[in-house]
Amino acid sequence: MATERGTIESFGHVSRTAGTVFRYLLLAATLFGIVALTVLLIYVANDAIRPLTADPGWHLTFLLTLVLPTLAVGAYLFRTDPASFRFGGAIVGTLAVSTMFAGGVAMLFVDIVEPVTWFAYVLALCLALGGVVVIERLDRRLPFLVRFVAAGVIVLVSLLVVPGAVTSLPVYPSDGVLLTLSVGAPIALVVGRYVAAADGRRRRVAAVVATLVVVGLGAFVGPLVGVTPVPATVVLAVAVVPTGGYAIGRIRRNPERRAGLGLAAVILGGTVVGAVAVDALGFAGPQSWVDWGFLTSAHSGTAANAGLYPAIGGSILLMVTVAALSFPLGVGAAVYLEEYAPDNRLTRFIDVNISNLAGVPSVVYGLLGLGVFVTYLGQSTGTVLIGGATLALLILPIVIISAREALRSVPDSMRQASYGMGATRWQTIKNVVLPRAFPGILTGTILALGRAIGETAPLIMIGAPNVLFSLPTALSSKVSAMPLQVYAWASLFASEPFYQAAVPAGVVVLLIVLLSMNSIAIVLRNKYQSDQ
Repeated sequence: MATERGTIESFGHVSRTAGTVFRYLLLAATLFGIVALTVLLIYVANDAIRPLTADPGWHLTFLLTLVLPTLAVGAYLFRTDPASFRFGGAIVGTLAVSTMFAGGVAMLFVDIVEPVTWFAYVLALCLALGGVVVIERLDRRLPFLVRFVAAGVIVLVSLLVVPGAVTSLPVYPSDGVLLTLSVGAPIALVVGRYVAAADGRRRRVAAVVATLVVVGLGAFVGPLVGVTPVPATVVLAVAVVPTGGYAIGRIRRNPERRAGLGLAAVILGGTVVGAVAVDALGFAGPQSWVDWGFLTSAHSGTAANAGLYPAIGGSILLMVTVAALSFPLGVGAAVYLEEYAPDNRLTRFIDVNISNLAGVPSVVYGLLGLGVFVTYLGQSTGTVLIGGATLALLILPIVIISAREALRSVPDSMRQASYGMGATRWQTIKNVVLPRAFPGILTGTILALGRAIGETAPLIMIGAPNVLFSLPTALSSKVSAMPLQVYAWASLFASEPFYQAAVPAGVVVLLIVLLSMNSIAIVLRNKYQSDQ
């Protein structure tokens, strides 16, 4: 036998030395790639932030108030209580990422969508969903066709009539109140239920009401600290309240991780104390190109006055359009292919082509968008809708593949158990398969959006302008994006000031957005794996 001779005929001679060499070669290649990428990022960040231009006193102040206390507390928790260390880091990371996204949401309500219009459509959607739920509860009293027609009428009437009726009212509440009801209420419902999940119904309701009151304070407290009601309300609703709810909820479930709050307090408190101290002592900070003016200004002919604000708003609108188009189509296609489609030549042909389309260069999708949407359908070039549709085509195969993998990860025994209880295939998919696969689907979609937000070639092919001086206000408006703006600074406005200032600053902002989106996907993936 082969095992008695000590050799395996199908594999030939087995050498441990070759395997060891191969392993260390892989390790060396990985380390080289990581070091090279780190050096490149440090080089770009140094040009954009310029930390060495700050006064020595500024560095010393933050060293004493932030760096040293953080290192001391973090090292102690890392050695004695790693779970609390991770919890404290998660609080700070959640606040940082959510604050960044809160700024993007506030931008939408300040310059693109009026709060009353947003409130009108949210109210119409709630009324439509409420009517559909009521009709669904009458499933045993009314025929399916009657329920289907009634649900369609309710949805159409709500979406077509309610927004116009609300926006035409002569008097309506302030923007802060409208955002509290339309943005803060759903978030307060989720956060309040998470905080008081183990309590009775009264405490859950009280937690939701208290959370909503905190969000509502933004409209009144914001002006006292120099922030207008709209951004203050959005930041409280999207950043502060979810982070606080996460911290309180985790502490209530795991009181032994309370020490992690100390790490978060040291980092946040050290940042505030350091900022107050350097301002009082008169120490000048880094002369960074990534400052408030860069984030809130439009393009300029000089690098010192150039900003990224219209490009940031354009990227946000493009991602909203891409998500609205690609997510339902991708998930729907994945559900059909995994749960309904038979295993025949046609489905295997579709599988192969979806995999191939995921690897097609992005410029090809730009040509497809130009040929289909602009040339064939006669749409205007470079608009929000055309740009979003082109990028949606780009990531659609990725969304389908990731959604199918998430659906495959659901054990087949759960489907069989649902069928054994008398559920139909649709009820099984809706109540068993999709809830179980949703975290994986969401993770894949976020990673796909991360690819779309960094693409330049498809937008160039559909005629999107490189530079805009105002934000788009409709789907038919011209749109630019952060990669396009950086490309314009590096090519059309090629000069040493732009190379040394605007281009690195734009790259840093784009990288921060990409890393934030990827971090959300990683957190969702880890939470999903830990819940298995």
